[in-house]
Amino acid sequence: MADGYLEKHQQDYEARKEAYLRKKKHLPKLTRKPQRPDDEAL
Repeated sequence: MADGYLEKHQQDYEARKEAYLRKKKHLPKLTRKPQRPDDEAL
């Protein structure tokens, strides 16, 4: 019983991991530029 349980959870984990990596690959990378104050005296 324990072997089937562990195998099932390992397969579920691998499926979730693969879906996550596939989705992550297609997401645009966010680039942030530092904000400069409007007034240089501040």
